[in-house]
Amino acid sequence: MAPAAAALPAETPDGRARAAALQEAAPTVGGTERVGYRSRGRVLVIGEAEMVRRVLAGLGEDLTGVGVIPAGPEAEEEGDLRLVRGQMNGLSGYLGNFAAWVETGEGITNPAARLGPEEEAFDLVVDLGEPPHVAVETPPLGYYHPGEDPGSLGGVLAELPEMVGEFEKPRFFAYQAEICAHGQRGQSGCSRCLDACPTGAITSAGETVAVDPYLCQGCGICATTCPTGAMTYAYPPVGDLLATVRRTLGAYGENGGGQACVLFHDSEAGAETVARVGGSLPERVLPFQVEELPSVGMEAWLSALAYGASEVVLLRGGAEESGPVRELQAQVEQARAVLAGLGFDPARIRLVEGHHLPGALEGSPQPAVPATGFAALGSKREILRLALDHLHGQAPEPVDWASLPEGAAFGEVRVDGDACTLCMACVSTCPAGALLDGEDRPQVRFLEGHCVQCGLCEAACPEDAVTLSPRIAYVSSLHKQTRVLHEEEPFHCIGCGKPFATRSMVDRMAEKLVSHWMYRDSDAMVRRLQMCGDCRVKDLFAQEGGLDVHGKG
Repeated sequence: MAPAAAALPAETPDGRARAAALQEAAPTVGGTERVGYRSRGRVLVIGEAEMVRRVLAGLGEDLTGVGVIPAGPEAEEEGDLRLVRGQMNGLSGYLGNFAAWVETGEGITNPAARLGPEEEAFDLVVDLGEPPHVAVETPPLGYYHPGEDPGSLGGVLAELPEMVGEFEKPRFFAYQAEICAHGQRGQSGCSRCLDACPTGAITSAGETVAVDPYLCQGCGICATTCPTGAMTYAYPPVGDLLATVRRTLGAYGENGGGQACVLFHDSEAGAETVARVGGSLPERVLPFQVEELPSVGMEAWLSALAYGASEVVLLRGGAEESGPVRELQAQVEQARAVLAGLGFDPARIRLVEGHHLPGALEGSPQPAVPATGFAALGSKREILRLALDHLHGQAPEPVDWASLPEGAAFGEVRVDGDACTLCMACVSTCPAGALLDGEDRPQVRFLEGHCVQCGLCEAACPEDAVTLSPRIAYVSSLHKQTRVLHEEEPFHCIGCGKPFATRSMVDRMAEKLVSHWMYRDSDAMVRRLQMCGDCRVKDLFAQEGGLDVHGKG
């Protein structure tokens, strides 16, 4: 999270201001829980017989291995090697706790039993097969798939002894199930974190999600893409990061610096790039190191602009494509649409590959907006709104709202009044409190600032009357004030006069029940649809002979 410690030149007023700012603005660092692993060196090796034997024979003295090889027509001499012949039936887990199952001629067996009668799991896996038996973009710690490259296999064998012992890492995420928009009342809604997670650590748990902290490797894209802030990054929290950014930009300006460029980069490849090319970058560039680049989202980028940065650059460590990078690019496009709607150049926020970095910062910088000093406290959307309110007040071409790309987490809900019966299914499934009933009036009301475009309302509507429209509302009259999407006059019971439904709901029920045997050719039954529950019961028992529940149509 701290500004990069690379040796940066200070030959210009901007460079001297940067040096002073980086020295004065100590980073804010909050603690986080830890996740522990214990590895005793039990290795599972999967692949063709010859390669598996070579790997098992080459394991160091601190490692104990079991190989899984294809079943052959005849049993071969195993010697001192522990081998199981069959086909892999399942493999899951992480460093210190891999569960494996093999289908043999005698049924399904656990190969860990070859290590001893009490053994049930492996600590490490060397998978020589194709395709890999763990099919996720970022495999779990302790799992190696070197492919057919002898050099890669040699590197794996050299690393295995170092993976024996006790290890720990931060618990990178925090999750608030009560504000999650994944599901509601049996309907499926937002799945952004599941779709973006490259490790398979996030799974559906019905109306919420579950995160395996042992599989999570802290890329942070779940927090960046989460629309409600139910998933947040805890290493560090965004509030700590932005406190450092705010102080650094303030000190930079106070020491005479101008048109600062905030450069976010990760702690590995990005840090190496900054160390290598930092001397050739404009001295107005303020580098900030974070654990993982995808963990820094739109609320941080826009806040940095509101704090006085002229631009925000996100430094990709490499050119390789990945799920988190693709989702990060989608988030950048949404942020650029937000800026464009205000009349700012969308290029004030951009994602840059490492080898393009020096050239990407050439040219005259754009003027920064006057800085604000709000504390980045509260939820993700609250922080974002603070930044947006300031930027809207400084915008060259302010408008009330602007369209956003498909899939954005901001927008409005539209209701087709001709189709809506005010059944309130949309209201009952909305997890964010964006859709509200009319209390004592037949209404559906909408609070745009709460809408996360999860789609639950659209899925729940039995009349297909609800649609979503992604956009960003800048003015409080749109995002803070409730507005009526649809309303009708109440329908009054023909028995007692009490309002109990709407005309469209009564008409729709009559339309759907017209062919039912109970209602066919029966004016009395149709009239009951126009009664409240109490009057309907009274009328039913007042009817001579009661109701023939066994009647046939």
